[in-house]
Amino acid sequence: MLKDTSNTWHSKYSIKDSDLTLQLFKLDGPLLLLISIAFLLGIFVLFSASNESTEVLMRQLFRIGIAFIALMITAQISPDLIRRISPWSYFFGVVLLSLVLFLGDIGQGAQRWLDIGIRFQPSEIMKLAVPMMVAWYLHERKLPPSGKNILNIFILILIPSILIAKQPDLGTSILVFTSGILIIFLAGIPFRYISALSLFAIPGSLLLWKFMEDYQRQRVITLLNPDIDPLGAGYNIIQSKIAIGSGGLFGKGWTNGSQVQLEFLPEKSTDFIFAVIGEEFGLLGLLFILIIYILIIARSLYIASQAPDLYSKLLAGSISLTFFVYVFVNAAMVIGLIPIVGIPLPLISYGGTSMVTLMIGFGILMSINSNQKLLST
Repeated sequence: MLKDTSNTWHSKYSIKDSDLTLQLFKLDGPLLLLISIAFLLGIFVLFSASNESTEVLMRQLFRIGIAFIALMITAQISPDLIRRISPWSYFFGVVLLSLVLFLGDIGQGAQRWLDIGIRFQPSEIMKLAVPMMVAWYLHERKLPPSGKNILNIFILILIPSILIAKQPDLGTSILVFTSGILIIFLAGIPFRYISALSLFAIPGSLLLWKFMEDYQRQRVITLLNPDIDPLGAGYNIIQSKIAIGSGGLFGKGWTNGSQVQLEFLPEKSTDFIFAVIGEEFGLLGLLFILIIYILIIARSLYIASQAPDLYSKLLAGSISLTFFVYVFVNAAMVIGLIPIVGIPLPLISYGGTSMVTLMIGFGILMSINSNQKLLST
């Protein structure tokens, strides 16, 4: 009796065909799958957060499509080319940030955008340009870095961070600063320099407080006691905590969140979408999305660990850990552990420029991964 092997053959052929497609476009299957799951979850949550607006959903789907195209294009660029354009990307970004201070469009009380036919935030460029520049600076120097090199790197990081903070955009400034500082730690900063830097923590905090805007200072004060102004500065965090707490273990169900649907929760499609997940899908829903994030970070760090050269290792490591900072800051902000700094939940929140930046970062990771596989064959 002959066995029917058509199903087995078709399954094997499909798997091989899929692998060949991923290899052809230099894409990493596990990372691509995890990102796609996060996007899918984000679409469901955003539909509810936007009060079931198909218009908002279609705009988000269009932006996701653009972001995936950006990822695929970036994945085709060799790490060697990315390394060579790193200093030019950095200086180009600094020039654009300088132009924002004089020619930038003003919106929602901030001057963050340039309009050259398309309206965009140059600060988003620096989320990648800064770690690219720092990794380029260190890749041919002796590690761990000397005190002089650390000082030079600190200046390189500080220039765009200050320009972004003056817009004002404290959240993005923190992310840009962090993305560069992480590379110093990945490069193996000596403990004596860490101890020296820690001595400047208090005076540095006082200096930062002095240059903060009034509304930013109010956010710090509100963190310590939200009830001091429950209908003003403390309103956002109070409503966010109510939404997450009322969701319980299993949540109220998709599109059934009272804080969301009755418009009590502010910025529910962007900064506070984590609270929407908590109210509608409960603690289990929050844990599920956090597990997806952990797997994305783990896969990214694995790619970084396998990178064939120092530049790629440092850059991939920074991209991976900066993504972790994205997630941590948004989640901690929404549950009241840190002040509100306006950082969206990656891959979930409604938005365009930040999503494209994230996907370009993942494209760089995939480029590094495909190059490593090519060298090992």
